[in-house]
Amino acid sequence: MKWSLFADTSNLSMKYFFRKTAKKPQRGILSLDAQVKAWRKANRKMDWDIGQAEFESIGPEPEISQADRRDGFSGVILSYGFGDDGHGHSDVALSGRCAWDFAAKRRKPKIWQCEYIDFEHSEHLHLRPAAPLRPKGFYFSKFRHGDRFQHVTVAEFRKRIGPQDAGCGPEGFQLLTITHPHFASMMNSRQMMFMTIADFDVAPYGYGDFFDAPQIFCSNDTLGLGIGHVDRVYPLFGIPTLRF
Repeated sequence: MKWSLFADTSNLSMKYFFRKTAKKPQRGILSLDAQVKAWRKANRKMDWDIGQAEFESIGPEPEISQADRRDGFSGVILSYGFGDDGHGHSDVALSGRCAWDFAAKRRKPKIWQCEYIDFEHSEHLHLRPAAPLRPKGFYFSKFRHGDRFQHVTVAEFRKRIGPQDAGCGPEGFQLLTITHPHFASMMNSRQMMFMTIADFDVAPYGYGDFFDAPQIFCSNDTLGLGIGHVDRVYPLFGIPTLRF
């Protein structure tokens, strides 16, 4: 592991780490109106210059079909693609960094980042090769919590998901810091598993060896961003799935 707020917990039983509660935690995805409101607030605070026209153009969210629900998808999340990758798609590293910068401004000083994650350089961080490219501006995706892939490596997760599904990329950062920050609070109180961002590859030393993936967690009131090896199981972390 490349993060220091915890000891090595790869073999730690979940029952000793996460608290049992009388009621099942409310992990539902918020309404579209609530998510738009959160984006407006973040836009004002960070001066991102997302224009009113873009907010007004947000269309009706896609419906969660019965097939989606059978597959475990519970709601639709609203994400935003910042920048341009030079080919008409968003800059995914910038989209993740903007969300993390917002978290740093909101939570300072209770935020921690692994030294090996560098949003500024593609030789350190980029989408996995088979990941779908992300659009510019607002876009929707259906979301499934990571419980299903709690005891699965990122490498195996990538093999198992179908062609219409993906892991989280910048959407995971934006979910936990902008639209659903209460999920981080639930992580802090051990009512929700931590999250692996499976659509990003990390080369910790910048030599093209992309063998890690980002991990976001919250403990001791500190929101942390670390990395974990794609061929190793981390039982405290689930791997959420997106369906575009």
